[in-house]
Amino acid sequence: MLLKKSSKTLLTSLALTLMSASVFVSAANLTPEQQGMEISQEVKKRDVGWGDSKADMMMFLRNEHGQESVREIKIKSLEQKSDGDKSLTIFNKPKDVKGTAFLSYSHHTGADDQWLYMPALKRVKRISSRNKSGPFMGSEFSFEDFSSFEVEKYTYKYLGDEVVNGQDSFKVEQFPLDENSGYTRRIVWVDKEEYLVQKIDYYDRKNSLLKTLTYVNYQEYLGKYWRAQSMQMENHQSGKSTELTWNNYTFNNGLKAADFSRNALKRVR
Repeated sequence: MLLKKSSKTLLTSLALTLMSASVFVSAANLTPEQQGMEISQEVKKRDVGWGDSKADMMMFLRNEHGQESVREIKIKSLEQKSDGDKSLTIFNKPKDVKGTAFLSYSHHTGADDQWLYMPALKRVKRISSRNKSGPFMGSEFSFEDFSSFEVEKYTYKYLGDEVVNGQDSFKVEQFPLDENSGYTRRIVWVDKEEYLVQKIDYYDRKNSLLKTLTYVNYQEYLGKYWRAQSMQMENHQSGKSTELTWNNYTFNNGLKAADFSRNALKRVR
């Protein structure tokens, strides 16, 4: 027997209500630590399957007096199914940094592998785990900040909900497991609709607020993957800031692991 349209609508509404109630009860039964973990897992889950990407990036370095310098960069990334992602960052301008290249292998657990090629010295320098909290190319980002987010590298605590960047968001505290991390903790705001990171507060080894990273103007690619067009890092202790702006994203470029080898660092143009 066919149901009338109004009856179908009523049943659909009832089903959605019951599902929402079930999710609410499930979340209510979780500890703040479990809730924080689940939110962070969902962030990662929604950004898998993109394969590889290329993008152009502008880096704006601003000192405490507002004076600005600009760098032009190209970035390539390769998704890894069984480990963290690989990325290659290539500096094209200005002339004094042209040809400098940074290679990063993120890992689910343990220290990431990172190398920096400096054309003036014609050699590849490995970034040690103890030095990854240092500034990346004079910016307010650290080498650590240029690793992909991996759920296994943190413990978590859900702190509640707040509106950030006009988005109703989850507020989650993340504690790095790596003893060489430059941070004691991060507080991350994730919007409830798309699970996109809106803002991150970074606390230094003395547990003082060090930096705030704000994500601006998300755009959707391939009907599924979201990327912020601007990332703004403010250092509260020095008064300096760095803004990264992204353009010309392309995906599924056919990049291979060989494009992210240490030997590839010396061949970049």
